[in-house]
Amino acid sequence: MPTYTPPLRDMQFVMHELLKITDDLKQIPRHAEIDADTINQVLEEGGKFAAQVVFPLNVSGDEEGCTYNAATREVTTPKGFKEAYRQYCEAGWPALGCEEEFGGQGLPFVVNQMFYEMLNSANQSWCMYPGLTHGAYAALHAHGTKEQQQTYLHKMTHGEWTGTMCLTEPHCGTDLGLMRSKAVPQADGTYKITGEKIFISAGEHDMADNIIHLVLARLPDAPPGIKGVSLFIVPKFLVNADGSLGARNGVYCGGIEHKMGINGNATAQIVLEDAIGTMVGQPNKGMQGMFVMMNAARLGVGNQSLGQNEVAYQNALAYAKERIQMRSLSGTKAKDKPADPIIVHPDVRKMLLTAKAYAEGGRALATYCSILLEKETYHPDEKVRKDSGEILALLTPIVKAFLTDNGHIATNACMQVFGGHGFIKQNGMEQFVRDNRINMIYEGTNTVQSLDLLGRKVLGNNGATLKKFGKIVGALVMEEGVNEKMAEFITPIAILADQMTKFTTEIGFKGFQNADEVGAAAVDYLRVAGHLVFGYFWARMAQVALREIAAGNTDSFYLAKVQTARFYFAKLFPETATLMRTARAGSKVLMDTDAALA
Repeated sequence: MPTYTPPLRDMQFVMHELLKITDDLKQIPRHAEIDADTINQVLEEGGKFAAQVVFPLNVSGDEEGCTYNAATREVTTPKGFKEAYRQYCEAGWPALGCEEEFGGQGLPFVVNQMFYEMLNSANQSWCMYPGLTHGAYAALHAHGTKEQQQTYLHKMTHGEWTGTMCLTEPHCGTDLGLMRSKAVPQADGTYKITGEKIFISAGEHDMADNIIHLVLARLPDAPPGIKGVSLFIVPKFLVNADGSLGARNGVYCGGIEHKMGINGNATAQIVLEDAIGTMVGQPNKGMQGMFVMMNAARLGVGNQSLGQNEVAYQNALAYAKERIQMRSLSGTKAKDKPADPIIVHPDVRKMLLTAKAYAEGGRALATYCSILLEKETYHPDEKVRKDSGEILALLTPIVKAFLTDNGHIATNACMQVFGGHGFIKQNGMEQFVRDNRINMIYEGTNTVQSLDLLGRKVLGNNGATLKKFGKIVGALVMEEGVNEKMAEFITPIAILADQMTKFTTEIGFKGFQNADEVGAAAVDYLRVAGHLVFGYFWARMAQVALREIAAGNTDSFYLAKVQTARFYFAKLFPETATLMRTARAGSKVLMDTDAALA
């Protein structure tokens, strides 16, 4: 059976030694008094909850799955899920990052981010129930009326009510402009909503008293396409004026999907039959509110793969140290055993280090984005808010796509470490692979994220935001450019940062002549950008570690960090050369293929 230990030491390194997050937080009045010890204590307790309460339900939840009752149109979650959620609420975990105004604890986003990484490692299926609620909370906090906020946010903060996002319909996925769900205005200011939504994660369950669906639908006079979409609150149970639950609303579960992974989470088909809803924001501008939830979800999905990556790595590392097979090619290492542990073999080490490098690089990036989100939302300086939001917008598709692609690579590599035993269900490795696989698909496929990055975030403003990030990289290059001990980490990112300008300009020029050129290059382009970002953070992590070693710190943690950075730059970062070549190959070899695809 698999095991899990919260990676608190590395989390503390990223927060306090690499990013020095309390320096940023002290510039934000609401967090001016928070210190590292408080953050560490909260996460230590969060780690205990994840490892001791939620993780034991991961395998059993996968095996049992959710149960749909066609007669009542209700869903029962796996044994133990509801009880774990009750403990989660009683301990105050839903309120961690929520506003004090609505009963929250008002802690920084980064604390919630790291807590959720541990929950995702422990049990991604379970974590999705409360996780989606945070996105719905954020959308209503940003765009809901005062009345809507007072009605819903207190209950969501305490976990009594959960939330969903209802976008996808049977005939359209990412192309939301094609949706058909209708919202008809009523005399009392509400709307009757009719339609069908599919793939709604946590869309129906027995863990909370009410489910607050955020639903996209069209008004009768709505213009065509995405500009004719409005956003509505559609609760499972209507809410009375005093906040108590009223009649059952006309929103039902029509069935649940039988899936490759995340079997403990109900992926629901939602049917709306004259369901009563209230509008969020302005008519035909529903995407403004939904994008708040979607962007939060994209960061969250990257965090899901980070969690799967970490737990898969931990189990593969433990197995590689115990499993004996063959002798080392360079000579016997375990003379007291009939064979050597497989961790002595170069390719096993390559697989383990790949998973480790992608997990630790992903944690640094995810944490950095949490701080950017905090500064964009609450920093008193308008310029800091604007700059933080701009960089965060650039990095969000990278978090979603690069971390989930890397999670796929890492979980598969870790299953491979187990050999045939990795394919056996009882060892847990194949579940990590299956559960992680959805992360590359939902909340906008990784191809959609790549198009967003290249088409909108880079070419959309002629590379202005990319240049801003390039200056951040350039500052590190200038700082350490003459340090011979840092050369193996600095030289690669300096070269790639310089190449990115020409590479981007070339793809952009071809794209203006033929838009398919952008589509053909986008996925490769995002991975190149992802490595530039990871390279920057790995160089900074090596910088911190080398300084500690030079100061006489003998903690092996720092030597391990340097060795992992060295592996990343030698074995993973060079992928960028191939990716730039394939991106430059253009669209003709893809589009001029009618005979091949006949």
